[in-house]
Amino acid sequence: MSGIQSCFERIEKKYLLTPAQYQAMIRGMAFYVQPDEHPRYTIGNVYYDTADYALIRASLEKPVYKEKLRVRSYGVPGDDGAVFVELKKKFDGVVYKRRVTVSAAEAAAWLGGGEAPLTSQISREIDWFMDRYRPEPKVYITYDREAYAGREDKELRLTFDTGLRWRDTAVDLRQGRDGRPLLGEDQILMEIKIPGAAPLWLVRLMSENDIRTTSFSKYGTYYKQIILGAGGPEQTHKEVRQIA
Repeated sequence: MSGIQSCFERIEKKYLLTPAQYQAMIRGMAFYVQPDEHPRYTIGNVYYDTADYALIRASLEKPVYKEKLRVRSYGVPGDDGAVFVELKKKFDGVVYKRRVTVSAAEAAAWLGGGEAPLTSQISREIDWFMDRYRPEPKVYITYDREAYAGREDKELRLTFDTGLRWRDTAVDLRQGRDGRPLLGEDQILMEIKIPGAAPLWLVRLMSENDIRTTSFSKYGTYYKQIILGAGGPEQTHKEVRQIA
């Protein structure tokens, strides 16, 4: 696992696409990008928060600085399967992600109040976060991802997420991929990840297809839909399009 990146610093932008916009993106970017090393996979996430959802409530107020803790897997891990315990922070529009790789069983024991299974600067930061907020697993969110990387700019990544779904029982990465829909069947979440400004061809492609940035958080959408009862996937899409 020594070759796995543990720290990221980049700008991330999100866009909700229709199927027609998705197809236009795939056609228009074909010359500039190529399928990622792992082009299609399923991501599972367990989001941690305080008993009264203080972290997501603060995040939705759009502060200059915000942070969250999640555990991520690619596919469904067994007890010995690798997962990422991640601290994700955002300051002034730039995303900073710091993570450690442990087994699913180790992550559950650690974040359940046990000792860290390894010692590093990042594990100490996670311990500090746990001591400060006393978070607990709140929701499991999973989705299917299609990923691309720039042919020339290797740090440019475009991803398309479909089948977003959630569950707030059996909130454990090892308990399978089942869940209820978070978005409508015809909604595709595109994310652009890049260290700096987007290339001109990408800006033009999105402008030609009326693709505008949105304020969207997977965990935040769950919180508004389910905890606050603000409506289902169709209402969320309407709200996001109004923000764009």
